[in-house]
Amino acid sequence: MSTNHRLFRCSPEQVFEVLADGWLFPVWVVGASRMRAVDEAWPAEGSELHHSFGVWPALIDDSTTVLEWDPPRRMVIKPAGWPIGEAKVTLQVKPRGDGCVVRIDERAVAGPGALVPGPLLDVPLHLRNIETLRRLAYIAEGRVDRNDG
Repeated sequence: MSTNHRLFRCSPEQVFEVLADGWLFPVWVVGASRMRAVDEAWPAEGSELHHSFGVWPALIDDSTTVLEWDPPRRMVIKPAGWPIGEAKVTLQVKPRGDGCVVRIDERAVAGPGALVPGPLLDVPLHLRNIETLRRLAYIAEGRVDRNDG
């Protein structure tokens, strides 16, 4: 399992505003390239995002399902990108001073990715999620800057 943390200069509620907007998913998730559809119930438990990953013309259509939605503390999702497999991703947000700390845990749970020994998969996931948290912070913190002006 790969774990990353980042200090955000915004409230947990502002982070969850971004997470609640399914159309923003490919903006902050590294590898997601376009949105195809967002369930009307998003981000309710069981709802799905329908997106693609990769680079045109080699795009793979996949989906992400919400397993837990507990704003402004926790979100658990299951991205599925076959033939690569499925993952379980947990985002936890805790207040810290004037901001918050966001933690992302990701692990492969099905398919070929789940067969790769932990350390071999954890390194690329860790590197990818550094950028994922950076992007999420830019969007959530940008909402603070917009609201202050």
